[in-house]
Amino acid sequence: RARHAGPPDGGWGWMIVVGCFLVTICTRAVTRCISIFFVEFQTYFGQDYARTAWIHSIVDCATMLCAPLGSLISNHVSCQVGIMLGGLLASSGLILSSFATSLEHLYLSLGVLTGLGFALCYSPAIAMVGKYFNKRKALAYGIAMSGSGIGTFILAPVVQLLIEHFSWRGALLILGGFVLNLCVCGALMRPIALKEDPKTAPEFLEHDYVPEAQKRDLKQMFICSPLIKAWSHECLCYCSWKEYDFLLMPGFMVLAVSVLFMAYGCSPLFVYLVPYALSVGVSHHQAAFLMSILGVIDIIGNVTFGWLTDRRCLKKHRHFCYLFAVGMDGLCCLFLPVLQNFPLLVPFSFTFGYFDGAYVTLIPVVTADVVGTSSLSSALGVVYFLHAIPYLVSPPVAGWLVDTTGSYTASFLLCGFSMIFSSVLLCFARLAKKIKRTHLRSLTNDTGTKQHIWTNGAIAYSVTAELDQKDVEFLAVDTNSYSNR
Repeated sequence: RARHAGPPDGGWGWMIVVGCFLVTICTRAVTRCISIFFVEFQTYFGQDYARTAWIHSIVDCATMLCAPLGSLISNHVSCQVGIMLGGLLASSGLILSSFATSLEHLYLSLGVLTGLGFALCYSPAIAMVGKYFNKRKALAYGIAMSGSGIGTFILAPVVQLLIEHFSWRGALLILGGFVLNLCVCGALMRPIALKEDPKTAPEFLEHDYVPEAQKRDLKQMFICSPLIKAWSHECLCYCSWKEYDFLLMPGFMVLAVSVLFMAYGCSPLFVYLVPYALSVGVSHHQAAFLMSILGVIDIIGNVTFGWLTDRRCLKKHRHFCYLFAVGMDGLCCLFLPVLQNFPLLVPFSFTFGYFDGAYVTLIPVVTADVVGTSSLSSALGVVYFLHAIPYLVSPPVAGWLVDTTGSYTASFLLCGFSMIFSSVLLCFARLAKKIKRTHLRSLTNDTGTKQHIWTNGAIAYSVTAELDQKDVEFLAVDTNSYSNR
């Protein structure tokens, strides 16, 4: 198909946003609602809190851990096939869970199989939004990612009613049918080819670094068997390298480390906010209301922060907006131990919920700014993969600290400092990059150097100097897109 010069920023792109919105409802919102089954599972199987809690941890971890697999299928087959396959797997996992006879059965069906299905849908759908939008990217992501909060707000009471009327088995069966809507979402994901996308296998053969003898052999293989051609050694190595060459970029390495600390800090609060509120004398109804506030304000943060960071005055500073949102959530966690009544916890829920929605919206935007649109699907797979281990270990570690110290203070302080460190790390990396850029620019002004700054932070420059009455130009070439400054 024809390659577009750039993202269309509209048109069918809004249907992609709708599809991604529905995907986040069917994946992240359904995952949050699994916690509603906790008491039912614990009562029916007669198990303790720790063993029952592993169900939610496994499905959340599997969703993030298998995110690179979703990107791989999306890149090598198609986004539509990947999301449809994921919808079938997730639905099968929920339906099989309705026939569970043990917690181990639920670990495999509801945890592993459903989590794998969600993984095949989540990161490819988010990456598709980045391919269709550039100027209004943050707003598009804000609308798409708000499906998590809206879905939780609507599905939570619905799931509770389903459990009351049809038992937990019937509720899981109905949820399995609902999740089949992921197949409809996959059908909406019409692929688009951009000029900056990696070259396909036939285009790869036209490059000079492929020997002529191999070109003839590979072209013959392509005519006789497209499958053999696609999986030939040379093409496989080339495509694999082009998909994941961003892993060696310093900017992405720093982002990856910061994501680990951010994911560790944000996860325990959603697990322990209600128990903490109950421990300081807040009623059960008020404690549940705090979580409702978090969910609703999360939606507002998704949309409004996305819209604000698309404005001309903030568009160039979206990276620092992301840092600010993460840092504010970290500060909220630090102050939480001194908030010991309901009137003080309500402003906390507003503030934490808003900035949680804000930085969740900006994660794909910041990732796209670092690696470029062509590598966004693979990069998001890696970024969400990095969420997996912190999501799995941080709630048990926080619980161990509560058991050891007898209070929630140490757990919340550790979460707060972890998120602040994530923000400070990215901030220092950004400042160091600006200082280096300014220094090189001052050098080029002295020597008459023409400088090109690439989107991934690498700097290519051409130096024109007089040598034996001849102008010699040295030019460093990068494969990524660039802007002249």
